[in-house]
Formats: sequence, structure tokens, C-alpha cells
Amino acid sequence: MSLAVIKFSSEECGICHKMSFYDKKVAEELGLEFIDVKMQDTTAYRKYRKILLTQYPDKSEMGWPTYIICNSPEGEFQIVGEVKGGHPKGEFRSRLQEVLDSTANQN
Repeated sequence: MSLAVIKFSSEECGICHKMSFYDKKVAEELGLEFIDVKMQDTTAYRKYRKILLTQYPDKSEMGWPTYIICNSPEGEFQIVGEVKGGHPKGEFRSRLQEVLDSTANQN
């Protein structure tokens, strides 16, 4: 199963911008596809909106940024975990790894 990390962020979010210096690199180092969705990019947002709204139907509990880890983001997706908010690089890596470990333990 190949997994993807979908980053939902805003162009006006300073923490989202700060995370962009390493989030894609960390995700790819862990073997994950990385998809960056800025809420202002209507084309990208429409494409992945269903995934975001499955996790956050009214978007009130999402963090900035929100990273949703799922399989098959282009089709019949299944959400396996998430990381919300800004984190230092090492902590972000650890949180993604925790999601991957919990997924591996379920299989």
C-alpha cells in the first residue's frame, strides 16, 4: 500500500510557510508521496476536498497546517492518520513515523 501525505494549508499562514522548508522532504524520506494543497488554490482544493471533509466535516477542528495521511488519494481513499499544526523537523518526522507504525501494526 503506498501512502500519501496531503498538506492542507493557507498562503497567509506563517507556520504553514515555515513547515514548507522541510515537510515534503521528510515525507518523501519516509517513503510517502507528498501533495501540497493550499486552500486558495481552488483547483487543487476541489480535487482533495472530499478527503479533508471526511476528516473535518465543518473544518472547525483542523490545524494549520493539517497533514492527512491516506492511501489512494486519487480514488477510493482511506485515511490512516493525521498530523496537525506546526512542529520542528524532528518532531514532525516522529509524528509521521507514529502514524506509519500504527498502520503497520494494524496490518
